[in-house]
Amino acid sequence: MTSTIAVQRLDGPQAAAAVDALADVLIDCVEGGASVSFMLPLARERAVAFWRKVADGVARGERALLVARRMRDGCGARSGAAADGASDGAADGAADGAADGTFDGTFDEMRDGEIVGTVQLVLDLPENQPHRADVAKMLVHRSARRQGVALRLMQALDAVARAQGRHVLVLDTVTGGDAERLYQRAGWQRAGDVPNYALMPDGAFCSTTFYYKHL
Repeated sequence: MTSTIAVQRLDGPQAAAAVDALADVLIDCVEGGASVSFMLPLARERAVAFWRKVADGVARGERALLVARRMRDGCGARSGAAADGASDGAADGAADGAADGTFDGTFDEMRDGEIVGTVQLVLDLPENQPHRADVAKMLVHRSARRQGVALRLMQALDAVARAQGRHVLVLDTVTGGDAERLYQRAGWQRAGDVPNYALMPDGAFCSTTFYYKHL
């Protein structure tokens, strides 16, 4: 059975309908050792509650939520949704260039696809930073890595940021992790490191590296 990866932006109701699938991705990433604000063991109820808050923020226009869906046998997704290439645990691939931030099909066309990745653009920032946004929760299920998912999501996020009038983006990631190579390939600039900034899911300290991108 063949599959393609399709990227989609969710609105508030769509995000609320996807909380269980998003919780699956979050739990898998934390259990795989990703430092994304949660500790082991991550109870499903806590993961679902987190995504419900995210969905509420999407509905209020405080953040944009993108998902990557695995479409079986080409079902639903348009031909431009195919992802190819492979790299480290994050990914490499090609993105649709839609300027409005919606990418590979309508919600109804894609709703049966399995959510295997997600990323957020945080728009609710102080009033003296209307040109800026933060990138948060770049997550890819372990079963979907090395398939172009992460880079496709990041490229799609650039289109959403432009559509929202945000041209300075900021994120942070574990120093020396696979995600650093992804962000560098995607055109992000390293700003600096903070030692012992956070904890890994198992409780070990980790340093964090901050990145920025001018669109």
